[in-house]
Amino acid sequence: QVQLVESGGGLVQAGDSLRLSCAASGRTFSSDTMGWFRQAPGKEREFVATISWSWSGGNQQYYGDSVKGRFTISTDNTKNTVYLQMNSLKPEDTAVYYCARDSGILSEQRAKNPAQYGYWGQGTQVTVSS
Repeated sequence: QVQLVESGGGLVQAGDSLRLSCAASGRTFSSDTMGWFRQAPGKEREFVATISWSWSGGNQQYYGDSVKGRFTISTDNTKNTVYLQMNSLKPEDTAVYYCARDSGILSEQRAKNPAQYGYWGQGTQVTVSS
């Protein structure tokens, strides 16, 4: 089993930065994809960013159009924690942010689909005031 715990959310003003963390524990995989999705009230879950890697080396990243150039996804050396650095935050970034994980390296189309992920965290609230 895999457990994901997000942290780092909060209330900030437009233009500020936040860094979200997602700590993973439990089962490990030889290759992996971890991602961030967000959901605002009354809206569908939206793709934010994903990162995929294999222990043989290399990684690939994808970003949603609304966050490209502002958000950066990364991992620590152990690959057990994924970060989402969010800069130049906007009020429309307000949402609950969820961490997700699944085994294997996903294609871009699959990585952006929340149905592809078998493991989810409980979410962390990000509120950006204008």
